[in-house]
Amino acid sequence: MPNSVTNLTPFEAGLMLHLVADWLLQNEWMAVNKVRFTHPAAWIHGGIHGLLLGLIFGWAGGVVLALLHMIVDTRIPIAWWVKVFKKCEQSPDLPILMIGCDQVLHIGCIAGWIVLASHFH
Repeated sequence: MPNSVTNLTPFEAGLMLHLVADWLLQNEWMAVNKVRFTHPAAWIHGGIHGLLLGLIFGWAGGVVLALLHMIVDTRIPIAWWVKVFKKCEQSPDLPILMIGCDQVLHIGCIAGWIVLASHFH
């Protein structure tokens, strides 16, 4: 294959590492308990994200993205969005809508970090 096909952009690499951390490396214990900063599961799950994303974005990117990931995972930002903007709290599709919003926020944070970091380099 040509070299240009095998190289991932920082966004593509960050997206792939996010998906690995959120779907392959997150167990049930983390998924259930990560909603509270006082629970170790939140810090372990956030740490996995920080470690993996730090490989691409450096230690500062890893730390910032891990903390943002943990904030989103409290479900408070998503519950607010569902209530105030989407107005679908009673939807039978609420679980999948919340997962979708969760993933969009996480991926948006990665994209936002790339844009912000490009202005400081």
